[in-house]
Order: sequence, then C-alpha cells, then structure tokens
Amino acid sequence: MASPPPPDSHTDDDHSSASAPPTSSALLSSPQPRSEASPSSWVILGSIPRVSADLPEGADLDLALTAPPRVSRLTVSTRVFPKTPTEHHFPFLLAADPSGLLLLSAILPSAPRRVVVDRGPDDYSFHWSFTDPRYFVLDAASGTALRLPDPADEPVMHQALLGILASPAGGGHYMVAELRPIIGSDHATLLCFSSDLGEWVEKDVRYTLPPRPLAPICVLSHHGRLWWVDLSWGIITADPFADNPVLGFVPFPEGRVLQCREGWGVTDKFRYVGLSDGKLRFVDTIMRRRLGGIPKVTVWTLDDPDSTEWTLEHEARFADIWAHPSYKATGLPKKRPVLALIHPTNPAVVYFFLGDHLFGVDVPACKVVDCERYQLVAPPTELIANRFIRAWDMPRAVSSGLANWMNGMSLSETATVPASSSRPSAEGGTNVWPPGAYHLVGNTRQTFIG
Repeated sequence: MASPPPPDSHTDDDHSSASAPPTSSALLSSPQPRSEASPSSWVILGSIPRVSADLPEGADLDLALTAPPRVSRLTVSTRVFPKTPTEHHFPFLLAADPSGLLLLSAILPSAPRRVVVDRGPDDYSFHWSFTDPRYFVLDAASGTALRLPDPADEPVMHQALLGILASPAGGGHYMVAELRPIIGSDHATLLCFSSDLGEWVEKDVRYTLPPRPLAPICVLSHHGRLWWVDLSWGIITADPFADNPVLGFVPFPEGRVLQCREGWGVTDKFRYVGLSDGKLRFVDTIMRRRLGGIPKVTVWTLDDPDSTEWTLEHEARFADIWAHPSYKATGLPKKRPVLALIHPTNPAVVYFFLGDHLFGVDVPACKVVDCERYQLVAPPTELIANRFIRAWDMPRAVSSGLANWMNGMSLSETATVPASSSRPSAEGGTNVWPPGAYHLVGNTRQTFIG
C-alpha cells in the first residue's frame, strides 16, 4: 500500500464549501460498475481519503462504493486538504455516522507558534503548536463539507477524542463533541459544537474514573449517546445534547482490562469495539498468559447500553480456523492476522487483515465466509490497524442505486508513494518508517494515541 498521493496543483484558499451542493450523481461519480456489482447496506470505508482537485464542480467529496470485504474510498477536494499529504499530515476520517454525516480531521503542518490558553484569572498556560488543526463535517448525501470554527479559548485537544452525533430530532442537525478529562481531577469538560447554535460551548461533567491516562482510539454514536473507546480499559459514554451530561463508564470484562500503558500503540491491531445488530461489541484477540495464552478470537456483547455487563457470545481458536477447509482454500498462511472489524449486522462474523487480503470469519463455525484483496490510499500494509477503516451503515440516500457502485479499486487506481515519502528497506525487506508515521496527533497532555 502507498501513502496518500499528492493532490493536483491547486491554490484555492477557501477551505470550507460555500458553493451549492452537488447532485447525488455528481457526489458518487464512481467508475462505472461491472454487471455483477450490487449495493450493500454497509461498506468498509478507508479512513485516509484520497485528495483530488478534479472533483465535479461544487463537490467537496466523492465516494467510490464497493461491497465488502472490498474497501470503499472517500475522496476529498483540495479545498478540504490543500497541502500534499504525507505520513505525518493527512486527512483522516474520525467517524462515519448512519445519518450520512462524516467527521473528518484535516490537520495541516504549520510554522511553530506559541498558543496561550487563558482560562481566567491566574489560570492560563501555553504550548507550542506545529500544526494547523482543522475539522470538517461532510454530508455524504449532498457532497458538501462544512469547516467547523476554531474553539474560542482552547483548540481541540485530540482528534481521537472528537465524535459526532446526529440530533434525535432529525432535520440534519448534529452535535460534535470532545471529551476533555483532567486526569487526577473529579471533573471534565465536554466541548460541544451544535449545528443549531453554530458555535462551541463547554459543559462541565463529573469525572469519577480512577486517575489513569486515557488511550482513546475512536468515538462511536449509539443509543443517543457518544462512546469514547479506550481499547486498553473500556468505554466512556455521555449524551452531549443534555443540558447537564452525565458520564458513564463501561469497563471491559474481567481479565480483559490491560495495565496502564500496556499495549499502547498496537491495541487496535488486536482489539476492536464496534456496533453489530444494534449492540456494542468488543472483539479481543490479545493473548494473555493468565487466560491460557492460546491464540483465539472472542466476541463480547453489551446487551443493555445502560449496563456494564458484557456477555461472551462467540469464541474460536485460530488453530481451528486455520484447520478449516475454507481457510485452506484461501491460500493464506497460518499466521496471526490483524483484527479489522465486526460485521455491522451479523455479530458472528469478524474481519481480519493478513498481507494484502481482508477476510471474514464466521467465528462459531470457524469458517471463512469472505476473502478479497484490499487497497487503501494509506497506510502501507505493514502499518495496518483497524483505525484505518470504518464500518459504515449508510443511509438509503447514499446506498441506493447500482450506478453508485463499483467492484473495488483496481490496481491502476492504487496511489503511488511520492518520492519524498519512499522509505529504505531494513534487512529482510521490511520498509522502515519514521516514528509517528500515520499516528493520530493532537495537543493532549495526558493521552497516548496510535
């Protein structure tokens, strides 16, 4: 896989879209589908979009949809991301909501600047910033991109703490919210942007969790609330629409909570939290000595969103999956794969990356049910983890119509690595990437993301 391609030359300084929305056909101007292409109610969407100056007039995004397990591709305009993407600065899809709203970070490099945070008398601080943090709400049905205003007092702390929730009242309204805990304190802040108000507001919340640094990897929307996922520990939840939000915490099952800093940087290769059949699911493949040390996959279900009790629903040993005739038929090696996602409507099916393939396994049956080569704009295969894809349950306005679908990206569409991003190979042929390549970034002082 390659890093994001450089966008075509473009100097438009208008980073938000004020033009008329494009038509649906312009938005989904994918290559013509082959006859066997068929719509799906959900897709696997690459988190790092392609950047192009050649979108239809007035469009800020384009979707090339393909049925799973192939990966669909998002393209954004150079108005959204006007710089050449690199392994350190790239557009990134933070969330794909069933309402059709997409939350995107477009953090650009900038000259070093001193940022002063003034919280009132005798309460101020400063830090050095080397980036220009920019966030967009994309409307997949209209093709428009709205740049969120910068918060007045303090910038967004970290992109992995930011989520989007469609309003229960409908009408296209939404709330973007960032959880801002103060480790060691009994309070935190929800920084909320309301599409109704058009501005950021702060809401104080009680924070009763132990003084442990968070390592969030994504924010989900479910049951009228946002859910901040820390794959080492558990999930924090709150309703950002509430006047006085109350934080809840759902720890992982007994024996599945990692020690602080344990697994940081690699947990999203071996763990995943997502929605399937309307419930939160926790998928774990981490081998723990006290749990037997046998390579296996387990699927846990949170039956009640107001509960903290997980139920073990499915489990299978990788040895049994590898021994199944369906796995042997794929030709894949008997190698521990990278966990990708859970099927959004069938919690028995879990997807994995292995090499350049993405395959689905019916866990209770130990049977491979899907297997295809996949292509992503980025990152390269050796850096793959499940934060680089999103399972997106699409609205009908986006998913309907064969004309919107294709059979996956051909090899000719796979981006090539810019000369400036090519890496030497270490002994054994493995590419060497610099520290922080394709990590999530931010100004947070107490979290480690990536």
